[in-house]
Amino acid sequence: MIDFLIIGHVVRDVVPNGYTLGGTATYMSITARNLGRRPGIVTRLAPDFVIPDILDGIAVHRIDSTHTTTFHNIYKDGHREQFLLERADDLQPSDVPAEWRTAPIVHLGPLAREVDARFAQLFPGALVGVTPQGWLRKWDETKRIRMRPWEEAPDILPHVDVLVLSEEDLNGNIELMDDYVRMTRIAVMTLGARGCIVFANGEKRLVHGFPAREVEPTGAGDVFAGAFLVRLQETDDPFESARFANATASFSVEAPGITGIPTRAQVEQRLNEYPE
Repeated sequence: MIDFLIIGHVVRDVVPNGYTLGGTATYMSITARNLGRRPGIVTRLAPDFVIPDILDGIAVHRIDSTHTTTFHNIYKDGHREQFLLERADDLQPSDVPAEWRTAPIVHLGPLAREVDARFAQLFPGALVGVTPQGWLRKWDETKRIRMRPWEEAPDILPHVDVLVLSEEDLNGNIELMDDYVRMTRIAVMTLGARGCIVFANGEKRLVHGFPAREVEPTGAGDVFAGAFLVRLQETDDPFESARFANATASFSVEAPGITGIPTRAQVEQRLNEYPE
């Protein structure tokens, strides 16, 4: 039986030699597995999509879709242009297997608005987290992705426990964070190498990051969120969980793609090397 449920599409990212696996569900499930949990993913995929070996040990409940969600990222002068080439169909609450609905940890991680607000109220007994990146995207006939307001936030945040988002997700409008903090129990704003700011128990606290030799930051926010939820479910301490998550994410940026996601032993060693 799984003990960490992730709802959101497994996606393909275009790379020079074809495609690589990406998305919140991918990075977070590997993080949870490496930290000793039994993760499961609910996703929609085209019938010809082959689950790669890197997801060994992760349960994947797949529902057929005409397409597999596919992104193309173009980097130029330090900026990213992102295109949504294909999009799998929306996920439905009925897609979640009945036996998975009692998982103690649940994360809603859309990439292209495939998860609607109804999911926030499906798991009253679980620790429920959200990363809103997929709700913050819109696209046009050119398939280029741009930012949109998070219109669904009032229908989601009051019903979940943890919000994790980045400075970049706020698109310069830091005041939005005040609204989000009021709506949910714990909110975390990640700051890259600087660490994160945790809003919990009426307190706002900076939790410093860890030294890292950055190679590629892709997926680090999802790794952070997964590690945060794992440790929070173990300790119920959001500040200790943030430190644990910072340590976990510091490994993930030191290698390309999912290859840098650490084991729990590696995380604990780094925590010991840099005591508070």
